[in-house]
Amino acid sequence: MSKHPLLLLIALFLSLTAVAGKVDTVSVESASMRKAIKCLVITPDRYASASAERFPVVYLLHGFGGTYRDWIGMAPELSNYADRYNVIIACPDGQNSWYLDSPVKPTVRFETFMTAELLPFLDRQYRTQPDRQHRAITGLSMGGHGALFLAMRHRDLYSQAASLSGGVDFRPFPKNWELRDLLGDAETSPDVWTANTVSTAADAIQNGELRLLVDCGTGDFFYDVNKALHQKLLQRNIAHDYIERPGGHTWDYWRGNVEYHLLFFRNGFPR
Repeated sequence: MSKHPLLLLIALFLSLTAVAGKVDTVSVESASMRKAIKCLVITPDRYASASAERFPVVYLLHGFGGTYRDWIGMAPELSNYADRYNVIIACPDGQNSWYLDSPVKPTVRFETFMTAELLPFLDRQYRTQPDRQHRAITGLSMGGHGALFLAMRHRDLYSQAASLSGGVDFRPFPKNWELRDLLGDAETSPDVWTANTVSTAADAIQNGELRLLVDCGTGDFFYDVNKALHQKLLQRNIAHDYIERPGGHTWDYWRGNVEYHLLFFRNGFPR
């Protein structure tokens, strides 16, 4: 009798891990930057067995100092989430670009890469549903900035966007994260800095154009700028979900919340 609980735990473990998405790494040639960029792609288990079925794609972006392998390394349960929500998850390598086209460094063209090179590549190589209604994007920190920035500026490509602890307005941090290398000096080029923030990109969107989720811990150094973005969206009557709860700029927070982002997106994809 004493072995029964252990057997039950083993059976539960096997049932949870028996089905998991397949993890691939692809190399995407960027003509704009003249180099290859890695991207990790998780396909749901159903992808292998359903020869004609096409799948929505969630783009999941890493933070500053990270790589395309950060998310699967720190949150390996993503392969199970791909099955649970029946989506393809794509994690491109954004290097330390803030997912921008830099006006200072002509070799940094990550907005172009993300929108004009990566999306068409994945739509060719995988059985995606290649339209904006079936694309969503989120990310952490620098990737949270990238997700909202790209979606707000390219509403023809994405229907949903979210951010985890996003650097949605980096102007209060002019000496951090190599931003000066990408945008020039904040004091001499304030217009350039302002133009490249999510806060400014939000001025161009209209209510209903994007399903939005803004998510940040109350102990995060980006908490104030996320709350300010929330207030701006409220003032402009832009419908969005907003989450703030205890937590810092940590993997505990991001790993604990990323499944909610996938659920949010699934509820927004056409059924």
